[in-house]
Amino acid sequence: MAYYESVFIARPDISSAQNEALTDSFKAIVSENGGTVTKTEYWGLKTLAYRVKKNRKAHYSLMNLDAPAGAVSELERNMRINEDVLRYMTLRVDELEEEPSVVMRSKGARDDRGQRDDRGRRDDRAPRDDKAVKPDAAGSTNFETPKAAGDATPAEPKPETPAETTTETADTGDEK
Repeated sequence: MAYYESVFIARPDISSAQNEALTDSFKAIVSENGGTVTKTEYWGLKTLAYRVKKNRKAHYSLMNLDAPAGAVSELERNMRINEDVLRYMTLRVDELEEEPSVVMRSKGARDDRGQRDDRGRRDDRAPRDDKAVKPDAAGSTNFETPKAAGDATPAEPKPETPAETTTETADTGDEK
């Protein structure tokens, strides 16, 4: 049998318990057709990037499947029929992950960050004194690089005087 990851999004007006029941019904469909669901994850009610069937939010759920192709096609058929499912996507993968998915891991990573101090800096970051602008010996904070004594600067072009300017006339071809 092949390995699959199936993610579906459900309408936001159903409860988390109804979403759980929906996931259980999809598990039953897979097991009736000779497959197994190795892991399920409920990612929560999330804001969509764009409206899907007039909805701005949706319940996200992931299922890892070890199933034959017939079970996956039956699962997708039932997802297509179900009115609560807005979108679904099933991908074939080489192996199933046993640890939490990337979406679930990223939630934990935010909790591990340090607290902010009164100026909005985090405790776990190094101070940024190495990037501070330091004044030179004269006390100037000039950002330009100093020029060597032998460097010559290119001469600026002189502004033209009105007598030196020439005006070009367009040839319209209307000469008589």
